[in-house]
Amino acid sequence: MPRIGMNPARGQVTDYRPSRVTLAVLTYLPNDAGYFQERFDVTRLCLESLIANTTPPSDLLVFDNGSSAPLVDFLRSLRDQGLIRYLLLSSQNIGKIGALQMIFRAAPGEIVAYTDDDVYFLPGWLDAHLQLIDTYPRVGMVTGFYIRTRMGDYVRSTLEFTRQPGVETERGLLIPKAWEEEYRVNSGRTPESYASEVANLEDVALRYRGVEALASAHHFQFVAPREIFLQALPKGWSGKLMGQLMEVEKTIDEAGYLRLCTRQQTVHLLGNRLNPEMVQRAQELGMENLKKAKPEGAKPGGVWAPVLKYSWLRRIAQGIYNRLHEVLNG
Repeated sequence: MPRIGMNPARGQVTDYRPSRVTLAVLTYLPNDAGYFQERFDVTRLCLESLIANTTPPSDLLVFDNGSSAPLVDFLRSLRDQGLIRYLLLSSQNIGKIGALQMIFRAAPGEIVAYTDDDVYFLPGWLDAHLQLIDTYPRVGMVTGFYIRTRMGDYVRSTLEFTRQPGVETERGLLIPKAWEEEYRVNSGRTPESYASEVANLEDVALRYRGVEALASAHHFQFVAPREIFLQALPKGWSGKLMGQLMEVEKTIDEAGYLRLCTRQQTVHLLGNRLNPEMVQRAQELGMENLKKAKPEGAKPGGVWAPVLKYSWLRRIAQGIYNRLHEVLNG
């Protein structure tokens, strides 16, 4: 059938220009059971703190890695409100590296501020990250939550930089115990396992052109020049849902780029549950009825589908499953 008329967009020009920074969030919520039973609220708090506490101009991009309908509907509502500028929805989980390849190729900004969906952002967080990128030379990654264990991984280029003229350094156990405990608890580590990981490690603080930082970075939340991180990502598709991020960090370090952390804590790691402090922070952002906002979860399949189609049986079965998850994981 012949075309009738001309596309009205022909000859039109948009006044939109991408911001220097693209905020990028990777979300994944397959159901609301076991490990994921409070993840909807965690993801909400991550996104809402990011939106509320980001000051410099930026565009928000969210890549959803095959979540169930409740979270997808929530993301669509944020997009429809104009809070998410770019929403990419995958029909299945393509793995974290696969998602990062999609995100960093799609992001229009020269700087990408990436985060997993279990991070809380404090006011001024992005300014602090950009200050390091704009002050220090050859910065590959900047993070906002210091983890001492990362001083054992891929900090050669950063430590070499500390020997340059004009760089002041301090070494020792420099971070508050509260930071260590927050990381230990929210990452699911026992006191014994954490103590073993940090044995013989020390913190290194830097001061360059009047701007302070800590050596090392991590991949669950970071700000990076888009082209540098794209070059470090592996080529091709591995099929793995997790992993390969340490290899990316190694590549960045071996290429001579700095991996830094803000001197003051600018984000919090939430984990997969909201503790009372985080619930209070959520309420300060206007997030009420957190429990009521949790998704219903995916419909059951397989041999149990005929039985679990009854809602009361599903509630009992899911309650038992959730309780077992808590017992088995301490």
